[in-house]
Amino acid sequence: MKNLESIRLQNVEESSTLAMAALAREYKSKGVDVISLSLGEPDFKTPDHICEGAKRSIDSGKFFSYPPVPGYLDLREAIAEKFKNENNLNYNPNEIIVSNGVKHSITNVMFSVLNPGDEVIVFAPFWVSYSAIITLADGIPKYINTTIQNDFKPTSEQLKNAISKKTKAIIFSSPCNPTGTVFTKKDLESYRNILIDHPEIIIISDEIYEHINFTDEHVSIGSLESMNNRTITLNGFSKGFAMTGWRLGYIGAPLEIAKSINKMQGQTTSANCSIAQRAGLIALEGGNECALEMKKEYLKRRDIIYNLLSKIEKIKINKPQGAFYFFPEITNYIGNKTEDGKVINSANELALYLLEDAKVSLVPGEDFGAPNCIRISYAASENELIEATQRLEISLKKLS
Repeated sequence: MKNLESIRLQNVEESSTLAMAALAREYKSKGVDVISLSLGEPDFKTPDHICEGAKRSIDSGKFFSYPPVPGYLDLREAIAEKFKNENNLNYNPNEIIVSNGVKHSITNVMFSVLNPGDEVIVFAPFWVSYSAIITLADGIPKYINTTIQNDFKPTSEQLKNAISKKTKAIIFSSPCNPTGTVFTKKDLESYRNILIDHPEIIIISDEIYEHINFTDEHVSIGSLESMNNRTITLNGFSKGFAMTGWRLGYIGAPLEIAKSINKMQGQTTSANCSIAQRAGLIALEGGNECALEMKKEYLKRRDIIYNLLSKIEKIKINKPQGAFYFFPEITNYIGNKTEDGKVINSANELALYLLEDAKVSLVPGEDFGAPNCIRISYAASENELIEATQRLEISLKKLS
């Protein structure tokens, strides 16, 4: 049968994160002792008070009907308060759309604002789905490449040079997936000083890792002067509240953009699950104590992994300030040979070698826009992390 896949979809690759996770699961199903450090998923359970609240919502019998497309009003009001109190962002409930996770929010945004040929500036390294979603929406990703030596932060001059007449938007995450980079107020102000001369450009700020920030200063670019009325702020419950499976995200956006996103969502998925929304409301009402406790654990794990990775001579690492990833540069291993004489030609081949030899699942940097890097998630137990790092060191030493 001829290829029935649309041209649009043929231009997009499968998510490498999900592909490596699937490969690790396949190995495990065969009884192989694989340690998976590929998925960006908290290994904590959703806090009990959130689960119990969701159960009460089911038992109440009130939440069996279709919710409003943008989400329940009381949840959007709570999100508006959260934005105001925690982020110094002024979005009213009509400017908030609740979605099926941040990936869904990004898809809504890109399909709502992009026309064919519009360019979106993307800070690289970037989360793998940014470029794919932009391409699916007939936009053109325009990358600003960075290095580990500068903690993967673009300069304001790079941003200035990337802007063209076709630029429609800019997207980045802070704390960043995959690098763990946190953009400080000073960093964001330097970008603001460039963007202020281009009021037509939409700013898309992905802040899903907000609560896993080891600098203790999370700054939303929309809170800076002249930025709020042009910034779309993305957030959700998956990372800070360990609610990945609940599929619950949200955006705050200027009213006209929010209306377009609401239209988009209304014609595709409609509203997010009613009970997930009730769980989200309970999470916000319960405060951030559980998120802070998880952050303490992540910080402890980060320091353990940093100390262990620092002992591996050929790997170049920095100390990430947020999220739960390391993104080491592995250039020194490109061109090396395995014990059976096979040459490692790319980060992808290195990741496959480490899966086969060390039985550790990682994600190559190609799809993150950094072909000489590899992503290590430390959203795993301390024992698993120590064991995995030791396995990696042994396997890497075999390369010559």
